[in-house]
Amino acid sequence: MLLVFDVGNTNIVMGVYQGERLLRSWRLSTDRNQTADEYGVKILAFLAQACLNPQDFDAAIISSVVPPLMPALERMMRQCFHLDPLVVGPGIKTGLPILYDNPREVGADRIVNAVAGYERYGGPLIIVDFGTATTFCVIDGQGRYLGGVISPGIGISAEALFQRAAKLPRIELVKPKHVLGRNTVASMQSGIIYGYIGLVDGIARRLIDETGGQPRVIATGGMAELVADESATIELVDDSLTLEGLRLIYNRNRG
Repeated sequence: MLLVFDVGNTNIVMGVYQGERLLRSWRLSTDRNQTADEYGVKILAFLAQACLNPQDFDAAIISSVVPPLMPALERMMRQCFHLDPLVVGPGIKTGLPILYDNPREVGADRIVNAVAGYERYGGPLIIVDFGTATTFCVIDGQGRYLGGVISPGIGISAEALFQRAAKLPRIELVKPKHVLGRNTVASMQSGIIYGYIGLVDGIARRLIDETGGQPRVIATGGMAELVADESATIELVDDSLTLEGLRLIYNRNRG
């Protein structure tokens, strides 16, 4: 079996594959201060919950946008699983030409999403990933990564509003029933959620106009469902896109 990790600034998403089938997935908080032992305890507990043992795994792959965490995670993999994980980074085979000015600048998560998106849906394609940052990735009909857009994530924006406006509270990120807010919390929720819907649709339409064609717009990430239902451009939400991309990249490199 294959163990896959997508390490983001806010969450680590872990999945277990048996062949092409995703058996289970979990989400845990990213903590840069945790040690290899602490991560090992948590991850082994998740696996035990699913009646899985460390010896069940013969390979692992990690994509990360948090470089300081990598030593602890790689040490944990060696201690708990006796495996050296494949790490997504420069030099790895993706099968995806990257037309960025400097391909090394493209985050591992964006590359992984693009690989899975093109494999599943073909091109042209726009992938919107709602994480700590909200990212847009554009893949053309030939399977080339053209570039994208990076904007502050929903959570960052809500936290900034709380931190910088003295009289505004920290709020739960849920979609209000109406755009017109009749109290402070509802007004903030409306501004953040419906504001992001406008941001996503506005950027997606501009990308479509600039690149031409009729791309499908696919969403993924922890906040995707919050926006996708009201979006005029998002066609569907694929929660397992990043994990599937990790599986595909592992298979393209295991030889």
